[in-house]
Amino acid sequence: MMRILFMTNLYPSPVDPYLAPFNRQLVQHLASVHPISVIAPIPWTDEVKHRLRRGSRIPGDRRVELDGVGAVHPRFYYPPRMLRSWYGRFFQASVGRTFRRVVAQFRPDVVHVAWAYPDAWAAVRLGHEAGLPVLVKVLGSDVRALDMFPARRAGTIEALRNADGVVAVSNELAARISEFGVAPEKIRVIYDGVNPELFFPGSKTEARTRLGLPVDGLQFLFVGNLLHVKGVDVLLTACDLLYRTGFRFKLNVIGKGPLRGRLEAQAETCNLTDVVRFIGQVPQQDLPHWYRAADLFLLPSRSEGLPNVLLEASACHTPWVATSVGGNPEIAHLGMSRLVRPDNSRELAAAIRDQSENPPSDAKPSFVRSRLETALETIAFLEHIIAHRRQSAPKGQFAASSNYSR
Repeated sequence: MMRILFMTNLYPSPVDPYLAPFNRQLVQHLASVHPISVIAPIPWTDEVKHRLRRGSRIPGDRRVELDGVGAVHPRFYYPPRMLRSWYGRFFQASVGRTFRRVVAQFRPDVVHVAWAYPDAWAAVRLGHEAGLPVLVKVLGSDVRALDMFPARRAGTIEALRNADGVVAVSNELAARISEFGVAPEKIRVIYDGVNPELFFPGSKTEARTRLGLPVDGLQFLFVGNLLHVKGVDVLLTACDLLYRTGFRFKLNVIGKGPLRGRLEAQAETCNLTDVVRFIGQVPQQDLPHWYRAADLFLLPSRSEGLPNVLLEASACHTPWVATSVGGNPEIAHLGMSRLVRPDNSRELAAAIRDQSENPPSDAKPSFVRSRLETALETIAFLEHIIAHRRQSAPKGQFAASSNYSR
């Protein structure tokens, strides 16, 4: 059996139980095949906000079991919005003791980390210190948004170059990683999938009735974090343009983030308070009903890796309009889709109207791969990394630090 230590800041916790369901599902599938342990640091700022808002605390030992998998949540200390180039060191110092304790107790054969910086920078150093190979998965903004956060660039490049393997969720992302000087043989494209037991086509009428939505009328949907990179401000401007022409619809916005107040104020300024509804987070098991209830799913992002929400919408046979960024063009064939340029509210508004008034009646959405397929490809790559490290390590060194045998 291969023992996997999974580490990322993007994982459900007592502070945010709905965070990163894609990582939760990946861990579930990995755990169905191999033993796995999770280290999921929680930013101290999130913990303080949680305590003030709810008055509750994380368990004293900071350990939680989720889906039968044990996870420990060390506190990640860092100075907010300052010294970003040092975040890797802060991350390493925050999780180092926990990492070494888990390695001693769990005896992993490989470290799998999701997010390039600071997570992967620290994981590569800690993993190699323990004699373990490290696989890094990059998700999109951790690589594509470096121009917005230049202080992260050096640490991101260092982490990816020194990792034993790198998973990219799209070909576009793999090409960017190659530009950093990462050896091509280290990079593998593994597309994400969905849970087919949750995301599948269904009755729009039944979904709307279940959610308390009107059976008639156009219903649009956005799902994502309320961050600048997601372009919800552009979407609201497009909605304003459409509503001024007499085009009638409702927009449901699912997700949370620091821009919610600003976006609600924008909707009020545009007289869209009766048009746009900010719902907040919803459990993963409820999302399929929202997709099935929608006439159109909208994703106006300024940057993406390979959005799980587009895969989920496609699996539910919900048409979508999204920006042509990141890996979006690579999956446009999966659904009844339309791509537009980012930061262009007029083009977005025109596409929304045209897609609503002239839906592709003969389009047949392609099959969307399952999350299990993603996990199995990941396992194969992890096995490859372990085998390669065994072959390249000095005689006897790898065997001393690993209990993995096939």
